[in-house]
Amino acid sequence: MEADGFVRKRRMTAETTGNDPGVAGASAGAEVRWLGGRFWGVSESIVGSLTPRIGGESEIQTVEFTRCAQDQTEDSEPDYEGLPQGASTSTHMLAGAVAGIMEHCLMFPIDCVKTRMQSLQPDPAARYRNVMDALRRIVATEGVWRPMRGLNATAVGAGPAHALYFASYEKLKKTLSDVIHPGANSHLANGAAGCVATLLHDAIMNPAEVVKQRMQMYNSPYRGVLDCVRAVWQKEGPAAFYRSYTTQLTMNVPFQALHFMTYEYLQELLNPHRQYNPSSHMFSGAMAGAIAAAATTPLDVCKTLLNTQESMALSSLSSGQGPGQGQGAHRHISGLAHAFRTVYRLGGLQGFFKGVQARVIYQMPSTAISWSVYEFFKYGLTKHQHNKRRTQHLEAET
Repeated sequence: MEADGFVRKRRMTAETTGNDPGVAGASAGAEVRWLGGRFWGVSESIVGSLTPRIGGESEIQTVEFTRCAQDQTEDSEPDYEGLPQGASTSTHMLAGAVAGIMEHCLMFPIDCVKTRMQSLQPDPAARYRNVMDALRRIVATEGVWRPMRGLNATAVGAGPAHALYFASYEKLKKTLSDVIHPGANSHLANGAAGCVATLLHDAIMNPAEVVKQRMQMYNSPYRGVLDCVRAVWQKEGPAAFYRSYTTQLTMNVPFQALHFMTYEYLQELLNPHRQYNPSSHMFSGAMAGAIAAAATTPLDVCKTLLNTQESMALSSLSSGQGPGQGQGAHRHISGLAHAFRTVYRLGGLQGFFKGVQARVIYQMPSTAISWSVYEFFKYGLTKHQHNKRRTQHLEAET
């Protein structure tokens, strides 16, 4: 196969050039791409069933393979940014879905810790010094699987949410860049595309977030995901699943704008030729996630409060009428303004930054995983289909 020849040549180059870190990095990148080779057969059938031709309106479909293309050497690396321009929407959706599921699943224990550390009035047994202390105590006192409660709800929501998220971002980024700054990258277009993509992502993900965070809380009364969904629906109505939607948008729109603008800016610095470079994708994703997470922590604290309707916080709002078996038991925190007042009343200014350490620790590897997996699958899926079309064309000529 061409890909095998490509990997062998990279390995031979690395062996003949000693310990050159640049060549070693190229070899490592080739090996990373080779590890995904087994995915392409399955991915090809999935994408092929969704779109028999790659990018109906794209450049790849209209390119005629001339004699110049036939004379191209096997070891020449295709232009990475040229490939995604011809990627079909289904390719972006499949790559985005895989990236989203892996991101949330791998980082789910840290997400559980973040939710608990953002509690305004935690139970004495659920007060933690730092992330590692929280994980150790949760596992020791509640069981090794306790940090994973609610994972299935998150995985079900993350797949379609991230599929729409990345597909809409890629489409809007290109469309807006052509309008705002033709032929070049536009930070404004990147930020605007990220904001619009967030609207679609959060519309799908918000109910899953509500279920997930309620199951992550200390002493959660729910037996499982279906029990949580049924209880919330019966006691609070379907609107409870979108009670924090406006707050989540208020948080995620600036978060994603900062996230995408920082990522694209770092890519311009670290990867100006926009080739497939796993280390640059991972580093840019991690730094973009950290900056955006730290800046939007106050809004995330409010979102967590709206999602969990923390019982001890509700009791404290019952005007000093005891632990709240009467009036407090039926009271809900609704709306961003109400959540802000509650956080300030119960935690002061520092209450808005509860769990900031856990949030940054969660977002750095989370966004690094998301971007590196997304770029890897996008590159591999598109290159595989592109090579298959070229092979078919050459066979037809002969």
